[in-house]
Amino acid sequence: MKNFLNLLAIVVFGVSAQAQSGAKIEFKDKDNTIDYGTVTKSDSGVRTFVFTNTGDAPLIITNVQSTCGCTVPTKPTEPIMPGKTGKIDVKYNMSPGPIRKTITVESNAVNYEGGKVPIKIKGTVVVPEEFNVLEKKKSMMNN
Repeated sequence: MKNFLNLLAIVVFGVSAQAQSGAKIEFKDKDNTIDYGTVTKSDSGVRTFVFTNTGDAPLIITNVQSTCGCTVPTKPTEPIMPGKTGKIDVKYNMSPGPIRKTITVESNAVNYEGGKVPIKIKGTVVVPEEFNVLEKKKSMMNN
């Protein structure tokens, strides 16, 4: 009988957790990640995370912060109503090398623990190969 009551309590708790009401945030990008791919320094470094409030209450983004100063996110200033979309712009400083940064979105979303959602950017910034016209002419003259 004791096991049955414990099982019943677990089922009731699980069902009530599924039926949470409130704001919910769902990002468009797979795994909440934007892949820059291989880009050059001349790229603006700006990418946009698009999300939807799939809940039944206004979604309020209270803070968006990066793990370093090389990535600058901007958050929406107004609440996102249920069923509406919003965006978070992220600007990376495009220093050469791999990009692996995490940005933490803090909100009133009930579908993430504490309303905190990690979003990520990844990719590689390369320095474009310089073309020297004089060397090209010199090599052509030696042939």
